[in-house]
Amino acid sequence: MNAAASIQKRIKGMFPELIGMEFVEAGPELVSAKLKVRADLCTGGSILHGGAIMAFADTIGAVATILNIPESAGTATIESKTNFFRPAPLGSEVTGRCTALHKGRRTMTWQTTITSAEGKIVAVVTQTQMVL
Repeated sequence: MNAAASIQKRIKGMFPELIGMEFVEAGPELVSAKLKVRADLCTGGSILHGGAIMAFADTIGAVATILNIPESAGTATIESKTNFFRPAPLGSEVTGRCTALHKGRRTMTWQTTITSAEGKIVAVVTQTQMVL
């Protein structure tokens, strides 16, 4: 089983599965996932809710951290910043691609770029994870 499939199995019954995350790639240098924009994830105007975007990116960054720490360690988000650039309409699909800005022993900082199916940037999330 590849790493993305393993992560997908691991989230069974958890929040990432509830929102419909589908992991595409999972490795120490890059984690990517997709999310279909459903009505229950939208806000007014039938666009993807900012909180859904943030939760999507936060999960991808946490997975990236998990793939870079010992099995006995854990992680928690200690800071997150989101820039929103354009809406993701109902019925569309977004992709999140997460890469490292910093990989230290105590903290890791990740940048997740969320794009539309057309490749346009919807949001950029920068988060710092504490290694526990």
